[in-house]
Amino acid sequence: MLMSEKIDLISPALLKAQKQIGSAKKGSENPFFHSKYADLGSIMEACKDALNDNGIFVLQPVMDNVVETILQHESGQWMASSTPIVCVAQNDPQKLGSAISYARRYGLQSMLFIPAEDDDANSATPKAQATAPVHSQTAGSVSVVPTTTGTINSKCQYCGATGKYHKPGCPNAPKPVTQTTAQVAEEVFNQ
Repeated sequence: MLMSEKIDLISPALLKAQKQIGSAKKGSENPFFHSKYADLGSIMEACKDALNDNGIFVLQPVMDNVVETILQHESGQWMASSTPIVCVAQNDPQKLGSAISYARRYGLQSMLFIPAEDDDANSATPKAQATAPVHSQTAGSVSVVPTTTGTINSKCQYCGATGKYHKPGCPNAPKPVTQTTAQVAEEVFNQ
């Protein structure tokens, strides 16, 4: 998270706004899963008046495959956070638009601590995904251990991992490959 040099005016204004912000209504329906979710409009509706009444407005520019969520106070003080845009097909404008809306929704929702449940995540991600890799964190990179059999339904008899990745230290796993977190995300979402 980034912020202006001073936050002594935006912090109390944000606290007042957060006390007024309720949960977002799940008014949209995902026909694929037959479930409801809070769309971007519901998230905005839940917070806009409370923020504006306390001198805060929201900006969400898209820059370099990232949505920046910026809370700007009338004093000039600000706080910002980035949410990556993860899209299966960058050359499909409809899927890219869905991924941008998804990033905007989650960026704003997490920045303001707005409770709501997302039920349409697969409009921005593939329908059949392997389990996320199990990894150990090290200064901007993760150790990823791919399986040799690697199908979604396979299960390792030693570590119980399903999908393409074993848990670190599993005797059934090949030698670990060190990748950056961005490389792992790109590999997982481009399958």
